[in-house]
Amino acid sequence: MSVRTEKIDRLAELTAATETSTGAGLWTEAWRRLRASKMAVIGAVIIGVFVVVAVVGPWVAPYDPTAQLWRGEVFPNRNVFVGPRGENWLGLDHLARDEFSRLLVGARQTLLVGVVATLLGFTVGALVGGVSGAALVLGGQLGRRIDTVVMRVIDIMLALPSLLLAVSVAAMLGQSLTTVMIAVGVVQIPVFARLLRGAMLAQGSADYVLAARALGVRKRRIALGQVLPNSLSPVIVQGTLSLATAIIEAAALSYLGLGNPDAAIPEWGVMLAQAQHYFDSAPMLAVYPALGIIITALGFTLLGEAMREALDPKLRS
Repeated sequence: MSVRTEKIDRLAELTAATETSTGAGLWTEAWRRLRASKMAVIGAVIIGVFVVVAVVGPWVAPYDPTAQLWRGEVFPNRNVFVGPRGENWLGLDHLARDEFSRLLVGARQTLLVGVVATLLGFTVGALVGGVSGAALVLGGQLGRRIDTVVMRVIDIMLALPSLLLAVSVAAMLGQSLTTVMIAVGVVQIPVFARLLRGAMLAQGSADYVLAARALGVRKRRIALGQVLPNSLSPVIVQGTLSLATAIIEAAALSYLGLGNPDAAIPEWGVMLAQAQHYFDSAPMLAVYPALGIIITALGFTLLGEAMREALDPKLRS
């Protein structure tokens, strides 16, 4: 079993218990711990700023991000660039476009790709994992066979490097923004599937399940009406962590030229790819989008890790 698979299974195990030792609800106690976590607060602030910038960026950008308004001042072939100044806070790019405006507008594209890709991975992964987990909870030889087939496919997908899998999917579908969303979403599917299946398996031996069986409640009702809803906690946590991964992988695909074919539309990964040709003369053109990607991914990672720790029964006081 790989390290990646072990981490997923561990997150599923963390939410097997639905009550804490103090009698407080799982999410009530987790929320209390989150509010007291500096890591969660910092992550939430970073995410909040990123979302606000992504939403209002196109309206507050001082210039059209695609307009080459200062063409007479930038000459990339002679290594002549314009740095930060009063009218252009972050300077101009290699085509004399305002870098600050492009960063603001590019945040929306980055957020859109990350959210759509994560939702795609969550939806399909939860469906696959729910089927596998329900088959196990329902029991029987058929259920075990279904789980075995599904999880072997999931294990094969998890065994492949995520970026390699994303590049393969994107190469088959062709260059477009939709392709990036689908490719990154496909990478997320096995993570959500195995996580939900593991959580349902852990919940299958809980006291309320045993009590429901003793009362004669149908297995299908137990699996879909009780076990499945109580198994969503780790999947929600993983969704936050997956957003960070989705943003990085989407930027990587755009950097490799598999993203939006219209390079004029600002997106942080595309901006990073364009800036690499002028790194010696204007390194800040690469630093700005790189910092945006790193800080945003850090925010989602900090909040996701704080949520994971808040749900860990070993860390609760």
